[in-house]
Amino acid sequence: MSLTAALDSARASLMASGIQSSTISRNIAGASTAGYSRKIAVLDNLPNAGVYVAAIQRAASGGLFTNVLTATSASAKQSAIYDGLQKIATSTVDDPELEQSPTAQLTKLKQALQQYANSTDNATLAQAAVASAKDMATALNQATKTVQSVREGADADMVTSVANINQLLTQFDKVNTAIVRGTITCDDVTDYLDQRDSIVSKLSQEVGVSMSLRANGDAALYTDSGVVLFDKTARTVSFTATNVYTPGTTGNAVYIDGVPVTGANSVMPLKTGKLAGLAELRDNATVTYQSQLDEVARGLIDAFKEVDQSGAALPDVPGLFTYPGAPAMPASATISVGLAGTISVAASVDPAAGGNPNLLRDGAISGNAAYNYNTTGNAGFSARLQQLINEMDAPQPFDTTAQGKPSGSVIEFASSSASWIESQRKAADDSVQYQNTLLDRSTAALSNVNGVNMDDEMSLMLQVERTYSASSKIISTVDEMLQSLLAAVGN
Repeated sequence: MSLTAALDSARASLMASGIQSSTISRNIAGASTAGYSRKIAVLDNLPNAGVYVAAIQRAASGGLFTNVLTATSASAKQSAIYDGLQKIATSTVDDPELEQSPTAQLTKLKQALQQYANSTDNATLAQAAVASAKDMATALNQATKTVQSVREGADADMVTSVANINQLLTQFDKVNTAIVRGTITCDDVTDYLDQRDSIVSKLSQEVGVSMSLRANGDAALYTDSGVVLFDKTARTVSFTATNVYTPGTTGNAVYIDGVPVTGANSVMPLKTGKLAGLAELRDNATVTYQSQLDEVARGLIDAFKEVDQSGAALPDVPGLFTYPGAPAMPASATISVGLAGTISVAASVDPAAGGNPNLLRDGAISGNAAYNYNTTGNAGFSARLQQLINEMDAPQPFDTTAQGKPSGSVIEFASSSASWIESQRKAADDSVQYQNTLLDRSTAALSNVNGVNMDDEMSLMLQVERTYSASSKIISTVDEMLQSLLAAVGN
């Protein structure tokens, strides 16, 4: 090898070592930065030119990254559902000491009626029974408000989620364009690739997403149901909020490029992600629980209805518990949407409204004497109270779409409703725990591939320093040889 070739080779080695050293320093600086992937200086050789840095690549695994995206989206969906169910369960069925659940209130009402039946001439017990009935109605009213509040909150969170998605897609567009341009001009785009992966990771929290790579580093994004989120340009995600929710309110669908991805009319519904979880909570779980509350209210009105005692075959009418549709009775075994929010105790029996609590014992709460059970006005009359107690335990049919006990007493149905919401909450919690564990493991596996190990970087730095020192030594030696050669020629 000529001295010139040796000098060129050593010079190339120094330049490569400099780039390697810079890359290692870059890794060390980015080690604690979220989303940073380890960078690698790829070396190659050219004949008679020595070593050179052919490219800067980053450590990455498409398969592991996909696993992280999938686990992130699944966890976000279940977390959204669990958080909503937790609020409902905490307010309507938790804390037995407070006896706030419909089942607890029904049990208290039954006990109050029994005490009144044992001493029908006791005005205090009559008032206590009516007060217990009012607590029952209030519990159903408040439970309805809680459920609709959770639906309103989910709808508002969907607005935020959609805004986040659109913002992330805009960011993705800019970074993806920079990657394509940099790839075409052979620039180092590894930092842009990190940024793009970070954007997709954030996007996966909002919606289930997959990324498809194409020529020149270009990428396309799709939802987990196959709807295009980004292909050359970002698709518009739109949603119109519903600010006030009542039991009969149907929330609006989310659209991606005009295609509905949530709601009953969606042919390609989102499967995972926070947005899917919020839609599931708003449109399904809460609606089902509201239906159960409405069936408890209907069951109460039916159990306490008054039947014609005159023989005139008059229709049954609401008694202790009434609603805006009175004097008609709610249809049997049919959900009356929103009934739990409007059920109340008849004013005619409520002392606070100037009513007579003894009508609970005697009947004719509706104001029609044909429904009077105590025709003799006997203060010791208890047959009607015993009948009401028995009716609370008597089986009746319930709407099967409410997903509670299809046939049983109103107390049994209320108990099945409490069990349903608890099972839904537990299932969501179990799924969150599982998905979080899966996410942790997937993230750790990806980190093992693309993360920065400080020990490895320092070891590599020592190797580069040795190579740099050896190349410098070669240059120094060649320089001395050239100086000696020049001196010999000069002499």
